[in-house]
Amino acid sequence: MPQRVGAAMRGRRSASLAEADWSAGPERISPLAMLRLALYQPDIPQNTGTLLRMAACLGLAVEIIEPAGFDVSDRHLRRSGLDYLDHVAITRHRSWAAFSAWRVQEGIRLVLATTAGALPYTDFAFRDGDCVLMGRESAGVPGAVHAAADARVVVPIREGMRSLNVAVAAAMICGEAIRQGAGQGTAQGVVLRAGLTP
Repeated sequence: MPQRVGAAMRGRRSASLAEADWSAGPERISPLAMLRLALYQPDIPQNTGTLLRMAACLGLAVEIIEPAGFDVSDRHLRRSGLDYLDHVAITRHRSWAAFSAWRVQEGIRLVLATTAGALPYTDFAFRDGDCVLMGRESAGVPGAVHAAADARVVVPIREGMRSLNVAVAAAMICGEAIRQGAGQGTAQGVVLRAGLTP
């Protein structure tokens, strides 16, 4: 069962995002329409902190797939995510199997960012509710995870260069998804839900 952390969810367990209070003033934002960013067994807390800050600013939900290479408890995430942690909806999944079962049950499309991807991210048609999966900094994702993705995208880079930093790649891909209109109401909905003025 996924565990939610963050200001509104700390200490609470829920079977799905739909159980949370996602009201945003007079409007109601469907959590399943939100764009999501999933981190597969992240290695580097500073990268995770940067990704959480980006998610807070852009209104993305974050899925952390454990085990991670560091302690992902609220206290430790707060150290790397600073005060932005209060403005992002985070769900911790104890394993790939748990995350996979949850996302299949919810009907969430998984879009894997991979250096082995064939389709440039700018040519992919993102849609509401997509979950962009970023691999582990040290090793990406294993073959089984790669095969389970509904789509695979790549950020084209110059020949001879190995890869971009995971936070940079995630920002590029999620930015393109938002530009295309994926995650209907994502950024505005989360800002309002957090009690901030747009």
